[in-house]
Amino acid sequence: MELGSGGTSARPAAEPGSHLSAGLSVAAVLPAGGRGERLGGATPKQFCTLLGRPLISYTVRALERISWISDIVVVVTLENIETMKSIVEKYGHKQITVVEGGVSRHRSIFNGLKIFPESKLSSCPLQKPEVVIIHDAVRPFVEEDILLKVVLAAKEHGAAGAIRPLVSTVVASSADGCLDHSLERARYRASEMPQAFLFDIIYQAYHQCSDYDLDYGTECLHLALKYCKTNVKLIEGSPDLWKVTYKRDLYAAESIIKDNLSQQVCVITEMKEDAVQLGFLLHETLKSQVKVKGISVFLCKNDNHLQNIFLGQCYNFICINAKKSDFQETQHFVDIIENASISVLHPVVLISVHLNVSENMAFSSGMEELAGIKEFAREVKKKNILVYGLLIHYNKDNPKLQETINSAAAIISALIKDRNPELIGQLLVA
Repeated sequence: MELGSGGTSARPAAEPGSHLSAGLSVAAVLPAGGRGERLGGATPKQFCTLLGRPLISYTVRALERISWISDIVVVVTLENIETMKSIVEKYGHKQITVVEGGVSRHRSIFNGLKIFPESKLSSCPLQKPEVVIIHDAVRPFVEEDILLKVVLAAKEHGAAGAIRPLVSTVVASSADGCLDHSLERARYRASEMPQAFLFDIIYQAYHQCSDYDLDYGTECLHLALKYCKTNVKLIEGSPDLWKVTYKRDLYAAESIIKDNLSQQVCVITEMKEDAVQLGFLLHETLKSQVKVKGISVFLCKNDNHLQNIFLGQCYNFICINAKKSDFQETQHFVDIIENASISVLHPVVLISVHLNVSENMAFSSGMEELAGIKEFAREVKKKNILVYGLLIHYNKDNPKLQETINSAAAIISALIKDRNPELIGQLLVA
């Protein structure tokens, strides 16, 4: 799953898209011209930030990571064109075309479709696709599986869309506000996104569409049925297809993203006995909660182990320093994270663990060096890296060592799951 989506996860060895017919061209149109009136506030919901990144960026990423989608057209209002272009540039989105929307949802989608030329001889860099996906910009958790299903169904039937069971019974009211009738819930479904169409069918439907449907309609599948007599295929979708509509949905979406980001952690240790042993103990304690990768390395920018972990989209790191006052390895690792550019899309959590192996439990010699972690953390937060400090009183002969490890693991787990930027630079003690 895209961590956000849409989270970003490495592609499996056998890609679902391999089932697409050879040469089938697919593009996507994302209507993003809504003003978010139901959300409240001045910022349209598609541009509200989740963990510091606009919601629409998560949705775009969920689509662009799919190799068989060639182009993505994002349709926004005139006043948000530059905002969208800056998002594309900042987060490194590729193959994105930003188009000005219309005064209604259907007119905006129609504008997005018009950007594809009718002739292959056109000088436009975009080529007309055989199938076009239409998906809401505020549904960030769409998966490749459902996209593939609607595309294949559209290829066969002409149009297809995701549906979900109705949660509540739908009723109609009379003019005086009383119940007129209700619908049998078992017979009806909620229309969701994504939807997919043979390009020529949906383009023809919009060309034939009445002004009333263009201005007041909301259902693309209905246009294909009404104007092109298309036998629309309905595909059962997953619960992840929900749409961010209200403010509470933003909190729910951020919680899902945090949960996805916290599924994996990498424990990095110096190749020193105490650091390696502590790394092993933390690995064993944490693995019941998250997927843990453990490596013992001398940190270097070309280390193959680290590069493989970065490719696996890990966003949580525990850097174990053998000396209580040693902070250089953590600083070095921040440079590696920055060079790998993994903090562009998601905030990276880096927990700098320091061992206190002396009998003295007091904050004494060497602690003044660790005090610099707060200023350092403030600086690297600008790079979307969240640095926290953790001091572990470590004595391998201490019968209560496991209690200390359990406490450290609980602190680490909480920091990873919460990703609270207000706690950066704090030196916590286990």
